[in-house]
Order: sequence, then structure tokens, then C-alpha cells
Amino acid sequence: MNKKEFSFDIVAETDNGLGRAGVIHTPHGDIETPTFAVVGTYGEVRNISMDRLREIGAQVVLSNGYHLSKIDAEIDANGGLAERFGWKGPTITDSGGFQVMSLGSGAGKVVSMDKRDIAKENEKTAREDRLARVTDEGVYFKADEKAKEFLFTPEYSMQFQHKIGADIIMAFDELTSINDTREYNEAALKRTHEWATRCLIEHQKLTKERKNKPYQALYGVLQGAHYEDLRRETARFLGDMEFDGFGLGGAFEKEQLGDIVKWCNEELPKNKPRHLLGLSKPDDLFIGAENGVDTFDCVAPTREARHGRIYTLDGDIDLKKNKFKNDESVLYDGCECPTCLSGRTRAEIQALMKNTDSKKSAEQDATDKKLAQELTSIHNVFFIINLTKQIRESIIDGTFNEFRDDWLKRYYQNNKK
Repeated sequence: MNKKEFSFDIVAETDNGLGRAGVIHTPHGDIETPTFAVVGTYGEVRNISMDRLREIGAQVVLSNGYHLSKIDAEIDANGGLAERFGWKGPTITDSGGFQVMSLGSGAGKVVSMDKRDIAKENEKTAREDRLARVTDEGVYFKADEKAKEFLFTPEYSMQFQHKIGADIIMAFDELTSINDTREYNEAALKRTHEWATRCLIEHQKLTKERKNKPYQALYGVLQGAHYEDLRRETARFLGDMEFDGFGLGGAFEKEQLGDIVKWCNEELPKNKPRHLLGLSKPDDLFIGAENGVDTFDCVAPTREARHGRIYTLDGDIDLKKNKFKNDESVLYDGCECPTCLSGRTRAEIQALMKNTDSKKSAEQDATDKKLAQELTSIHNVFFIINLTKQIRESIIDGTFNEFRDDWLKRYYQNNKK
């Protein structure tokens, strides 16, 4: 296969000229956008089977490159990510950068070796304490305090992502913190640009070496925190390169999301898809879609489902609260997810979640809780996928603004009760 097997078509646009409904064509099938990529960290979505995922309308699964890198050779030998885990549809992997940076701050903090303000008398302690050290070459990383330090480079990220075999892969970038200074963000962005160049070179080399494999689209990842000039600068820089699409990343205050996405997408080439990393709240989806985001991902729908937080059109509910103990209604009346269509009630699912039966064995309790998590996860993921489907339909039929305003008014007014 070759690069022609990945492309993007725009079928409709919002009034502001940024938002769009489109289709991403991949070797494993088409993705109608905007849509939500369900997160299957280790290749599988927790508590939801692949058959269920297809049933509830999932189009694409995003998996964690860092975790799957540990079995990349096995995945490669079994036909790639989509085949190995039975999904067989479009897939995405991240670069591993977020995990290296976030896991690396577990016992110490992520420290740039370019920062000169580390006191020399504390240098030995600082060096031993940190689990991730950022350098221009890459990130020196330890999974835990006792592990051997490993150099995580842009080239390594490309190598394991190629073996994993997702349809869309991400370039290695440096994620900064909201506490980092303007000066540090400038240095980190320069590093991200240099790493992006190295990722492209390695990606092109591996694509030629593995020409018998399905083509993998490489997305450049934009950083720049909340600074408009940095966001526009990186969008222009990466937009001029041979990336197949773009990932919008970074740590910033939620209130700035609309501006940041707008700044980036006003500069990025219009004919390439964009992915917003790690966000799935309804207002995030509307803001992203309105300003040109095509795909989204987040662990929140399944994570919150496991803790009893249920999505409804009238706001979220905490299913573990006592007021639902005798509630014989489904999770949300009118919902067409398999859980609600099965007639399972709020009271019934709550009883599965909470062990109120003293005669229930530990084994039965674990079985019940797993079933409850499956039922709630299916509901929440369906809810978010269906919302992005409705957003797409509203863009196509020209009613996006009205749909957005009515939907959010109902959801957030009731969510405050």
C-alpha cells in the first residue's frame, strides 16, 4: 500500500468556515467526522467487546503507544494493531510522549537538562530524584525509581509505532506544564519542531522499508501552551511539512480551548485532518468541532462509567447515590444504547455496583461489579459517539449553531442541579 490509501475529504462546513464534516480514508476503512476515537489503552477497550464497539457506532480506536511498545514485535507478527486485537477497523496510536512525561513525574519531576537554575550542590540529588530528563536528543526515562534509565527518542517512537501498525500515528513531542514559563515553552517548542523533523525522516525511511505493510499516516503534534504567537508559529511550521494530519496537544486552562484550537486551525492546511488529544466533555466536543477538529479521544467516558457517573441529556448523574436505589427507570429514557434497550434499570445496575447483600460471595461480588462496569461503559461511550454523530449531521444540514445552543443549554442547566 502507499500514501494514496490515506486521504481526507470535506463534505460540509460550518458558517465560520473552520468547522467541517468530513471523511478520513484509511487502509482499514473510512472514518466519518467529527467523531470520537474510543480509547483502548492496551489495544482493547476496557469492559467493552469489539463486537459491542461496532454495535454502538465506534469507528476508530486509539491505543497507547508506550504500553503497546512492550509487545510491538508480537503485534507486528500478528498483522498489526487492528488484526491483533480483533477490531479490524481504523486505529490510532499516540507517540508515548505523554506517558514518558507524566509517568516520569511520578516520584520526581520532569526536568529539562537545558535549565541552568539547578544549584550545583543539589545536582546529584536532582539527578537521582527525577524519572524523566528532557534533552535535545530525547527524554531519558525510568519507569520507576529502581528501573534502568532509557533514552526515549523520536526515532524510537516511530519504530515501535510502525511495528504496532496503527493507521494514524503521532510524532514525538514535548508536553509542557501549565506552570512552565514562556521562556521554557519557547525552548520546548523548538525541541518539538526538531523532533518533528526527525520523526518525519524516520517515518519515511520505515515506510519504504515496510512497503508491504498498510500505509500509516503521521500526524505532527502542536504545542505552544496558551500563547497565541507560539500556537500560530507551530501551526505554520508543521503545516508546511509533509505530515498527513495534525494532533492538537498541550496543557492549558479549559477556558482557553476555543481560542487555542482556532489559532491553530486558522493556520493549518485545510485539506488535512486534525485530532484533539485527550478531551471529550460535551462543550469540548462542540468547541472543537466548531473550530475545525475532526477527531477526539479521551479515557473519561469509560473511567467515569466505572465509578458510576452516567451521561444523560439532562446532565450527568451519580448512580451510586441512594436516591437511585429503587429507581426502576433505565439509565436515560429514550437512549438507544444496548444497556438502556435491554431494560436494565438504575436500581438494578446500582445493586450490581454496590455489595448490599451480606450473603453474596466475594467472587459473585466481583462478577456483578464487572457486569455493572460493562453496562455503564457501553452507555457512556455510546452517548459520546452519538453526540459526535449528531454534531456531524448538524454541520451537514446547516443547523449546527442551533443544535449546539439547545443541546448545551439543556445539558448544563440540568447538570447544575
